[in-house]
Amino acid sequence: MRAGLWESEVSAASKPLDGLLVVDFSQFLSGPSAALRLADLGARVIKIERPETGDICRHLYTSNIIMNGESSVFHAINRNKESFAVDLKNEDDKARVWELLARADVVMHNYRPGVMERLGFDYARVQAQNPNVVYGEISGYGPEGPWRDKPGQDLLLQSVSGLTWLSGNADAGPVPMGLSIVDMLAGAHLAQGLLACLVRRGRSGAGGLVQVSMLESAFDFQFETITTFFNDGGALPERTRHNNAHAYLGAPYGIYQTSNGFLALAMGSIPKLGQLLGCPALLSYGEVAQAFTQRDEIKATLAAHLRTATTEAWLAVLEPADIWCANVLTWDKLLAHEGFAALNMVQEVTMADGYRYRTTRCPIRLDGELLTSSVGSPQLGQDNAAILAELATLQPARHDA
Repeated sequence: MRAGLWESEVSAASKPLDGLLVVDFSQFLSGPSAALRLADLGARVIKIERPETGDICRHLYTSNIIMNGESSVFHAINRNKESFAVDLKNEDDKARVWELLARADVVMHNYRPGVMERLGFDYARVQAQNPNVVYGEISGYGPEGPWRDKPGQDLLLQSVSGLTWLSGNADAGPVPMGLSIVDMLAGAHLAQGLLACLVRRGRSGAGGLVQVSMLESAFDFQFETITTFFNDGGALPERTRHNNAHAYLGAPYGIYQTSNGFLALAMGSIPKLGQLLGCPALLSYGEVAQAFTQRDEIKATLAAHLRTATTEAWLAVLEPADIWCANVLTWDKLLAHEGFAALNMVQEVTMADGYRYRTTRCPIRLDGELLTSSVGSPQLGQDNAAILAELATLQPARHDA
């Protein structure tokens, strides 16, 4: 059972954020991913959506998979939330939204800078009505500067931030990651900031404004390599021509083809690998520095040798010797493995109309317990009646901003 808008007491057995109300204006991926994490931790998340169309992500297809009439992406990232469909340009609907905002613990959005000001729900106005609110926002490029109005789209941010020069082989050109990684990073950073502000509010009563940009998140994600760049005379990363996996690490770091699959190798002694794998050509690279300065030729030699036997055969030799290595699994093989099954990482959720689907659970455990919820994604506006009924029982909130 979800807490009412006026309920704030949390029982000892509750999730950490039980009793907290999050009003989420965000759409697409970055903001909704942050709201999903807050929901997983127990917050009540009310998703503000446009009537008729809703969150654009409902129709943003990453494949030809349609689940219950809408995008699989929407269902994956918006489970465990409520949907309140309102027209933010309609005065009656705006008044209802203000009733929610006056009681919200967290308000968040991922519109471009200036949009919430035009709609009338920016931090200054919300804070004036709800002084202790924690307000979060994600932008593409920050609130200032010449890029502030550019679209905050994941591929564009990967490209601008330098991230695409770290993956792929040297002759492959820039290579983007196969996930909307910057969206997810920005969402994680927003969730961190919101949680930190909630802790501060619990101590001092003060709310606050949390601002995250996708560009800053993408840049921070590269803190390891960026720090190297700053202290290496400004030398740009150089990927290996073969089996590149990290532009700043020497051989054998990479993924290699075997006779029946692929094998991942992390850091390790080249001569030791030569001995274990029965590859005499590797024995001559005895100097530690050679693993970097001659990494292309080492990787080429290693790649040719590893094709001569199966992944399982190599693992049987390397794992007992405590070499950092792994099979390269596809999702079907991962899901079938007992090592993954032990994690209970998959859960089934149910929508209000009875539609069920399998998806991931929150990866966090608290006090040894999994954070799960059987609540699926909301249909557009499905919670309007219940939310309006709740509001009707409350004293009118101030909304004269």
